Amino acid sequence: MATNGTSSLPFKLADPDLFHQDSYVDGKWVQAKSGKRFDVVDPGSDKTWASCPDNGVNDVDAAVESSYKAFKEYSIMNPRQRAQLLMKWHELITAAKDDLAKILTYETGKPLAEAKGELDYSLGFTWWFAGEAERIQGSISVPSAPNRRTFVIKQPIGVAVALVPWNFPIAMILRKAGAAFAAGCTMVVKPSPETPLTCLTLAHLATKAGFPPGVFNVLTTSLENTPSLSEALIMHPHVKKVTFTGSTRVGKLVAKLCSKGLKKCTLELGGNCPFIVFDDADLEQAATQYMALKWRHAGQACITANRLYVQSGVYDKFTQILVEKTKALKVGHGAEDGTTMGPVTTPRGLAKAEEQAADAVKHGAKLVLGTGKAHKNAKADEGSGEGKGVGGYFMDPTILTGMTPDMLMSREETFAPVAGIYKFEKEEEAVKWANDTSMGLASYAFTKNVDRLWRMLENLEAGMIGLNTGNSSAAESPFGGIKESGYGKESGKDVAVNEYLVSKTGTFTIAGQY
Repeated sequence: MATNGTSSLPFKLADPDLFHQDSYVDGKWVQAKSGKRFDVVDPGSDKTWASCPDNGVNDVDAAVESSYKAFKEYSIMNPRQRAQLLMKWHELITAAKDDLAKILTYETGKPLAEAKGELDYSLGFTWWFAGEAERIQGSISVPSAPNRRTFVIKQPIGVAVALVPWNFPIAMILRKAGAAFAAGCTMVVKPSPETPLTCLTLAHLATKAGFPPGVFNVLTTSLENTPSLSEALIMHPHVKKVTFTGSTRVGKLVAKLCSKGLKKCTLELGGNCPFIVFDDADLEQAATQYMALKWRHAGQACITANRLYVQSGVYDKFTQILVEKTKALKVGHGAEDGTTMGPVTTPRGLAKAEEQAADAVKHGAKLVLGTGKAHKNAKADEGSGEGKGVGGYFMDPTILTGMTPDMLMSREETFAPVAGIYKFEKEEEAVKWANDTSMGLASYAFTKNVDRLWRMLENLEAGMIGLNTGNSSAAESPFGGIKESGYGKESGKDVAVNEYLVSKTGTFTIAGQY
């Protein structure tokens, strides 16, 4: 067997050297001090296909100290040199795109075409932040006091910790690391237990691109050790910035820990995103956008359309269009030819999806497509062991009509291939329902009334509003929510890099007279 375990992979890589299963600290592949490892499971088969070190609290200090040492040199590196490193990294990731997509499919379950789509999306961040590295600017001003000048300079904040999710593991890492590296920060990444391998590949490519040891460290860990490892990373005195993408529940815990050291924190949390279709909308356009937004990665995106509000005049017609389009989806293993929707990534996701669908039916909703239940051989309950090794975590796309605000799907984020359609009469009613959530990540509205589009932009309570469009996330536009969907912005001009900078004000008095 090869030292990096590529001979046992369920797929072939064009470049076997890309694949690594150990943590990465200070330019070296390392084990956990405990010697323990955890399994990485393919959601499409429920079979173990790799393993990684189960790092714990005792592994934190070495990783952070490495990044702290690297920061002292990297933070004063010429911005153009940082830009060149980012661009070289971008080129290497581009060259490895097909191999990375294969690894991503077996980690997340998403179809290979979607995995390649995530790579294309992710590469926008390395490209964008390579340009931003040289555009970090301070300011100079003449204050009200006579004979004075005020300067503001911006400097990298220090060692950053990134806690990243499993649904878009490559995109989330590059969006965070790209901004941090452009700013001059170093980073320790704790990937999700479900998806550590793509992160390790990115670390390998970062070193190959020329980033110094310690700039990009990776500590893998199991689900069991994730809370303690994350807390130790956050609380380490050399860590000055934390960026987290995940659930609102965990985000609140991260914010609380950061508050103890008054550490700068960016939180991109859960979404319960409304998708509103008015009578005058282009229904084909709206349905096409909804399909891409809802069923992508089996409904497991924070900006997916959770609650579909359709005006009464087109409710039946739009439902019919949506059902027919959804019937064309092919559910299967992400690596199989023709698959357009894969499994959910965790059995926990199946259990919650079944609970939400059953609750909706119990309260009067009608199933118009799908069963609202996991496949017979799927492992819906992590503790039951049902279907172990013979299935995967599959559920057919499910559509329910007759939804009401008192159902679980109205109040909770739905991270699964389950869609609920609500009927509304007036604009005011749709806006009220759309905003009736503690979250505020994204909202979507479809109408050909220009005045109404402007009202939607101003009245919908979300950090991102899609107007006659679905997913609008891109490297050049700020990404982030309001309310309990978090605070801070990722990507976009200036704002994302600023999350990794501190401002210093210098004031001096000019002697003599003009």
